Amino acid sequence: MPRLPWPAVVGPLALVAAIAGCEVGDRPLPYDTGPRQRIELGRQLLAQYQCGTCHAIPAVDAAQGTTGPSLVAFGKRSYIAGQHPNLPDNLVRWIVDPPALVPGTKMPSMGVSPDDAHAMAAYLLSLK
Repeated sequence: MPRLPWPAVVGPLALVAAIAGCEVGDRPLPYDTGPRQRIELGRQLLAQYQCGTCHAIPAVDAAQGTTGPSLVAFGKRSYIAGQHPNLPDNLVRWIVDPPALVPGTKMPSMGVSPDDAHAMAAYLLSLK
């Protein structure tokens, strides 16, 4: 059997790996790409940013806080902080800078980047 040249083998394998999402940890995902990976990343980031200090969040280790509202079934809610429609872009803005959306809120800005906020929003919106 003839041997294929190295680029002929590696090129298709790299394409399959990219489509399969093997590089998820190496690059940020767009908000609307790779929903399962994005949601899982969001769950991990909620733990990393210690959101569970104030909120109860399903499937996030140690997220049993009671200072803020429970985030159980957050994806079913109509409003964020009772004031803004619960839409992805609004939720990202809320996570990045809560006081900018609701002046006087007790929820502090935690230094969350917009990319991280997109993933966190994907997880929260998945909670039905």
